[in-house]
Amino acid sequence: MNDVKPLHKFWWLWLPLAAYVIQIILELVYPGRTLDHLMGEDGPHELVQFIVLSCAFIVTTLTLIGMPRHYLKSPMILWLGTAWLATLYVAGEEISWAQHFLEWNTPEYWSSVNDQGETNLHNTTSWLDQKPRLLLEIGVLVGGVIMPLLYKFKPQALPQRFAVIYPPAYLSVIAWLALVTKISEKLGNAVFDEPFFYRTSEVIELHLYAFVLFYLIHLKRRLFAQK
Repeated sequence: MNDVKPLHKFWWLWLPLAAYVIQIILELVYPGRTLDHLMGEDGPHELVQFIVLSCAFIVTTLTLIGMPRHYLKSPMILWLGTAWLATLYVAGEEISWAQHFLEWNTPEYWSSVNDQGETNLHNTTSWLDQKPRLLLEIGVLVGGVIMPLLYKFKPQALPQRFAVIYPPAYLSVIAWLALVTKISEKLGNAVFDEPFFYRTSEVIELHLYAFVLFYLIHLKRRLFAQK
């Protein structure tokens, strides 16, 4: 399949690298109390995650509305429909469905089943939090690390009939940043009894969400190029 032109390097290379360097500087300069505010539930880090996911949701919505007609009865609808629901769900959960902005009180009955007393679902069970996150981590690992290696060394292992949904190889930069952060957590705990990043999971999540956003933008451009 002839692919569309890659996104500008600013988005998938320089911006993620700059964000990573800034995060490292923040970790070195500020104490845990400040980092807890910056990366906490009401901090700017969570807001950035929400913005990234909201953009992904909008991109998916526009793709579903304007996609070529011959895809309307194909598995592509299921693929994009899943992405639409997932980005909506995770974006809403990141801000507890606007509770972080409007600051309403969580009903007493819901506080009793929610670990953090918020009006969201992911703090009620691992099936709505850790399990979906694990699936996303595996997806980014496969699509951003393993598949680019197959592109280069064993392209015949990738069936061409699914080529339209394969992530572009250049997104491996973001996937590797997430993977390196995950590895750093294991090494930090093993060597220093604490991770290198104050809230490693939040750093990883931002890269996972960025991968999803840029993948969906690239997929939209692929589909619209076939009109």
